[in-house]
Amino acid sequence: MSSSENMTVNCIRILSAQAIQKAKSGHPGVAMGAAPMALELWARHLRHSASCPDWIDRDRFVLSAGHGSMLLYSLLHLFGYPVSMDDIKDFRQFGSKTPGHPEFGHTVGVEASTGPLGQGLTNAVGMAVTESFLAAKFNRPGHEIIDHYSYALCGDGCLMEGISYEAASFAGIMGLGKVIILYDSNNITIEGSTELAFKEDIKKRFESVNWQYQLVEDGTDMAAVGRAIEAAKAEKNKPSIIEVKTQIGYGAPNKAGTNKAHGEPLGEEELELTKKNLGWTAEPFTVPDEVLAYMSDIRKNTEKYVQDWEEKFAKYSEAYPELAKQLKDWFDGSGEQSIAKEILNDDSFWNYEGDCATRQSSETILNKLKDVIPNFIGGSADLAPSNKSIMKGVDYYTKENRGGGNMHYGIRELAMTAIANGMAFHGGVKPYIASFFVFSDYMKPALRVSAISGLPVIAILTHDSIGVGEDGPTHQPVEQLAAFRSMPGSYTFRPCDTNEAAAAWYTAVFNGKKPTLMAYTRQTTKNIGADGRNALKGGYIIKDSEKAVPDVIIIATGSEVGPAYGSWELLKNKGIDARIVSMPCVELFEEQSEEYKQSVLPVEVDKRVAVEASSDNYWYRYIGIKGRFIGVDRFGISAPFPKLFDYFGFTPEHIAEVAESVAKG
Repeated sequence: MSSSENMTVNCIRILSAQAIQKAKSGHPGVAMGAAPMALELWARHLRHSASCPDWIDRDRFVLSAGHGSMLLYSLLHLFGYPVSMDDIKDFRQFGSKTPGHPEFGHTVGVEASTGPLGQGLTNAVGMAVTESFLAAKFNRPGHEIIDHYSYALCGDGCLMEGISYEAASFAGIMGLGKVIILYDSNNITIEGSTELAFKEDIKKRFESVNWQYQLVEDGTDMAAVGRAIEAAKAEKNKPSIIEVKTQIGYGAPNKAGTNKAHGEPLGEEELELTKKNLGWTAEPFTVPDEVLAYMSDIRKNTEKYVQDWEEKFAKYSEAYPELAKQLKDWFDGSGEQSIAKEILNDDSFWNYEGDCATRQSSETILNKLKDVIPNFIGGSADLAPSNKSIMKGVDYYTKENRGGGNMHYGIRELAMTAIANGMAFHGGVKPYIASFFVFSDYMKPALRVSAISGLPVIAILTHDSIGVGEDGPTHQPVEQLAAFRSMPGSYTFRPCDTNEAAAAWYTAVFNGKKPTLMAYTRQTTKNIGADGRNALKGGYIIKDSEKAVPDVIIIATGSEVGPAYGSWELLKNKGIDARIVSMPCVELFEEQSEEYKQSVLPVEVDKRVAVEASSDNYWYRYIGIKGRFIGVDRFGISAPFPKLFDYFGFTPEHIAEVAESVAKG
């Protein structure tokens, strides 16, 4: 390591430690221990440029060990990204560009929101899938316009999480040779040595799932790290993991190599001793001239990456102008507005006849959309025939066929979701995933990151209620709707028929800012016959009262809309004038104007009933203290679904009985 390299590595260490000390919170250990490998990667191997941070063909870097965020912020600062020294000083403060964990879309240069351990390296797997998919679609002989790597830096904690095994197994099966994981192997967690709970042979583990494994014994040996990265890039048929042995909190004389360096500031006294130990004499929060000079040359080299690619793309555009335009459209979404407008004006997309299970409705809409959305890529956690989530006439993505749009994820719900997040982080594709709704519990940690990051990931979640029937309570979702409706930054749709399924898919594909979770039935539901465009407002009247002011309002979703609709006539025969409202998406309804919401749920009508086969007490927001909720307040029962709907009261007769009592109460 040259003098300039050593000083730059120490600059990363000291800047990180100073920012954490100033914030009085943070994780200095990984930033100090992993600084040499990170600088080696960013300076000599990672194809990126601060002058064009959104360059399509850049290499992606994900800090899976997101608690070490100051490592990333120090790198971004030194490499010329818009992270100033004031931003470094503002680490972990309100409104700063340098939050405690990296946030996608908040800090330029951050490729993924990380912190939940193991998800970041799984995101990198999704990015690599996307790279290979786009390469298969757009590259032509002599014009390899898509050709980049996806790197992640992970720690011991990432590899303890079960998602890392799911992701590694998937990546190995798919032969994703452009995934390279740098494993910061420092043998320390918050509680102490990894010997307490983590002793496995990483080499055997990863080789068993078809990965290349390399070991770098000394994490301060940048040349050795560099050779390992080049060897990983040379392996085209397997993903690679490089175990780099490091010392957590390197340079801190009393805390290095211990759990005291992991998740708390070094302390003022230890920070001063660390500076002395590393020979650091620069003023606080300054970068020495020698480091500035060293980084200046490196930054010029990174700018050349973009210049070279733009020259390649210009030639590509001349040879394949339509492909070049399509590639840009896939990334910036510029062609979607016209597609969305055409679909919105196409009556045949919004109006369907016949009763069916809404999982079949979803299949119908998906296969209409796939003909106009060519960058769909998605699949299910080994449930595609039951989820109805297969694009007909579309190949499967495999090691041998990178251009396929259908995916076999295997029984890996959490990894599937984080891989889809990686695809969305990467850009250029529209990922969707599928499982049974009850197994969304396995998916939620990653869907939460989708929502935080503003990723329009689409989730098809079938078998949505006690209507699953004979499979019993372990497979009958009850509390899941409440969980997802409580999650900010997302849409949860529960359509009642194919017309509403069209609205769910339209919102999912074209909203561009939020994940959309669509809950569909296994059992047949009644087609209400309303134009699906009505459901784009989240809630709407499907059967109105004959009076100006109804006696009672009944709100229902999904499979319960049918029996609620059927209660209208029964109530009329008893002299009660009811309004029936379908509300497939409460989040969309809440986005509407107060005038519209009042037109559907007028405040003067406080006699209301909500009907849904869930435990979601959210409905009291709409029915108030005088209202009644017909729901499920226990786990389900194994029995045919008609018996269960009768037992739990999801029948026109019971709904009418409850509504009558409310109206007369």
